[in-house]
Amino acid sequence: MVIRKYDRETLIKFYREMKRVREFEEKACELFAQGMIEYNIHTCIGQEATAVGGCQALEKSDLIICTHRGHGQCLAKGGDPGIMMAELFGRETGYCRGRGGSMHIASIDVGILGANGIVGAGIPIAVGSALATNILKTTEITLAFFGDGASNTGEFHEALNMASAWNLPVVFFCENNKYAVSVDIERVIKVKDIAERAKAYGIPGVVVDGCDVLAVYETTKKAVERAREGQGPTLIEAKTYRYHGHFEGEPQVYRTEEEMSEWKKRDAIKRLYKEIIEAGFASAEDLADIDREVKEEMEEAALFAKNSPWPTENEALMYVYSNDNERSVAR
Repeated sequence: MVIRKYDRETLIKFYREMKRVREFEEKACELFAQGMIEYNIHTCIGQEATAVGGCQALEKSDLIICTHRGHGQCLAKGGDPGIMMAELFGRETGYCRGRGGSMHIASIDVGILGANGIVGAGIPIAVGSALATNILKTTEITLAFFGDGASNTGEFHEALNMASAWNLPVVFFCENNKYAVSVDIERVIKVKDIAERAKAYGIPGVVVDGCDVLAVYETTKKAVERAREGQGPTLIEAKTYRYHGHFEGEPQVYRTEEEMSEWKKRDAIKRLYKEIIEAGFASAEDLADIDREVKEEMEEAALFAKNSPWPTENEALMYVYSNDNERSVAR
């Protein structure tokens, strides 16, 4: 393996952040199986490098839009795992006070404009955010995460066209995990790479190994800097893979064990682990300590969620309307 020119602090940080995403997702799966989370979840286990590499390339003030598979991005952007877990539980202490759940976590303070359960729907919202940045003459970049299936929606093409025509400070980040629910993307597009579609809108299109957190970081950093300098949008396509089904408990009859096994050989966390060891930046014991700390953090997040209160009945309809926060069931 080629040892790249990154310092110890950066590599350890990336390792820890990817472990946090995976441990959060694995804990969520465990709690879902126990019936603690009462509706389904969509995990990003296997896609940690896209979440961490993409979000680490942003400033704190920058903004993201993510998908129904957005826990990783929310954590990587700075979300608190306890508050996030409470939202999955539907508890009052969650980011949306239990009203959003797994697919709709949002926190303006953290720079999360919202996850979105509708395929492709976040892409034009990101363009609106970038347009607001231009109008207000501020410096934020908006990064839109979406899947391969979303690249076949009308919103994708309309958003890229508008963003390129108006030179907006937005980065389009396609997490191509090969399957849109159960449909292999190669069955429904003719081009070799989704990034090729950028040519139609006169913007750069870049393909990156989505199982390499450093490559994702470098690619996203360039796109973010380009946008911040006023040069407009970039379309990034990160080739990645999810290890679990589209949702937890899905039978996954559309792909083979052999395919999954091959992708797991490219696991982003294991690759960075090896790179850190070979660079002499940490020992196996050092990284095991990080693993243990992260596991304890997620155990605490789960405990916080379990012990958090439910919204009360008379507050069930609060926050449905922006100007009517006192609405209640009794009314």
